[in-house]
Amino acid sequence: GESDAISHIKDIIEKVAQTEARVLITGPNGTGKELVAHWLHEKSQRAGAPMIEVNCAAIPSELIESELFGHVKGAFTSAVKDRAGKFEAADKGTLFLDEIGDMSLSAQAKVLRALQESKIARVGDEKEIKVDVRVVAATNKDLKREIAEGRFREDLYHRLAVILVKVPALNDRRDDIPLLVEYFALKIAEEQGNAQKRFTPDALTLLKEYDWTGNIRELRNVVERLIILGGSEISESDVKLFASK
Repeated sequence: GESDAISHIKDIIEKVAQTEARVLITGPNGTGKELVAHWLHEKSQRAGAPMIEVNCAAIPSELIESELFGHVKGAFTSAVKDRAGKFEAADKGTLFLDEIGDMSLSAQAKVLRALQESKIARVGDEKEIKVDVRVVAATNKDLKREIAEGRFREDLYHRLAVILVKVPALNDRRDDIPLLVEYFALKIAEEQGNAQKRFTPDALTLLKEYDWTGNIRELRNVVERLIILGGSEISESDVKLFASK
């Protein structure tokens, strides 16, 4: 079976997905916050429209506004043509703002305005564009502390955190490991065009005992390594050989 923590998250998703409520997903790196966001989108009435992801930590602060809201030709040196941003791309769908705790304060102000008014303006343009977007955000930071230290807007936090979903570390939900192993084994088999490999009960028991500091991301890597290097059925000895820390 699955852990109580994941059962609780699934219950929340079932209740929230069909609404337009904004959701803030929190938890350490690699815990699968983006999986929760995808789940929400797939179960929502917006599932037929795109889900657009933006990793706020991966985009330089001077480019984040152009990335989110688009720009017009000549708005800055490298703006050689008009370009739509992620808010427009996600129209009628879901915009997933990953690592929103890393967003600059000026971009936060513009996101807040977009959420309040359902309108955006491209960088370098006065014209407002209506957008119909459900925003789901995620962070590995303690946003209450970020607010206290002046790095995150409290008004934006309250706009985003209508529903809070906390995703626990993998070490705190070891009962999920067999289900996750099966899920990843299926995904990897599909990607590689091979038959899905089975993991023996002893192999799963051993994997449940490991210290998963890298969370789900680390588990997926280990499952892939075992599938490539292990036998036709993944045994306890395969785990000892190829998955040891």
